[in-house]
Amino acid sequence: MGPFAETQTPPALSPRFYPPEGWAWGFIETGGKPAQRYGVAAGWRAPKATVVILPGYGESAEAWFETASGLIRRGYTVWILERAGQGGSGRYTLPRDLGFVPSFDPDVANVRALVRVVIRPPEASPLILLAHADGAVVALRALETGLKVDGVIISSPDVASRAVSTDSAQALAGRVGLGRLPSADWRPWSRSAPDARGSGLTHDPWRGRVQQAWQTANPDLRMSSASLGWRGAHQAASRAAEADAAAVKADVLMLLPDKTTKEALALCKALPDCRSVAVPGALPALHLEQDRFRQPWMDQVTTYIAAKVAAAREADVAPPMAPTPVPAPVPEENSPPTP
Repeated sequence: MGPFAETQTPPALSPRFYPPEGWAWGFIETGGKPAQRYGVAAGWRAPKATVVILPGYGESAEAWFETASGLIRRGYTVWILERAGQGGSGRYTLPRDLGFVPSFDPDVANVRALVRVVIRPPEASPLILLAHADGAVVALRALETGLKVDGVIISSPDVASRAVSTDSAQALAGRVGLGRLPSADWRPWSRSAPDARGSGLTHDPWRGRVQQAWQTANPDLRMSSASLGWRGAHQAASRAAEADAAAVKADVLMLLPDKTTKEALALCKALPDCRSVAVPGALPALHLEQDRFRQPWMDQVTTYIAAKVAAAREADVAPPMAPTPVPAPVPEENSPPTP
């Protein structure tokens, strides 16, 4: 159930989905919980900004390699922190492909620890969070509990439905220690299961196969559906993010697919500074969509980051020097006597 780092690149994968040049893996662990895997790469120049990507449920960092490479080419350092109990991170329970966490709190704690202890971004370089799906809930909880960043991009936020009560089976299972039980529709991972396109997450047949290709070549990356406990944790974290939304100090750009939930829209309204932009016709996996949908999404991402970089440069410019004061003439009666 421990973490692992190096993965084998699928043989049929297009080079655009390969790891970015210089990609390196690491692990972070807090509070004795299973370690979470992260990866990082940067260009050869001093970074203009630091971008931390928080994937959604079932995604490993490999699903974000194409996006990471595009951001690195623009001069940004990119970190990807995989979620607790997913990807190459350690697991809480077996089977390994069953998504389980007792709480989102370890995810939140490790986001803060990664930034403060590992990344330690320079003050002159903006720090941006890019969070997808339920990773948005983790990002907001980190901000609400003290993490300071210069900006947040939320992509297709997955906020648990309010229709699920705190007395639901998933919530009760977590409270009585049965959260590791799979949900009724759980099935083990299978290479014959629908990929992201087959699951209605993207229109793109090539990007839609990326996550499944990495999971086929690397069994430890495989993820199926979530346990009752994970769903209860998602529900609790979603309600906490909504309740404490006013504590988020950074401005938020929320990028939405064609169809979104009322919970996501309500969350944007509850945040002190949130702007939402929809990509008409797009499905939820915006980073894996066809170019006609992905490019507008990527343009929004890069424009937002570039604006943060420009603002940081302006703030870093020294203020103009005040003119040297000219001493006032001394009246003759107050002048020292001439020797």
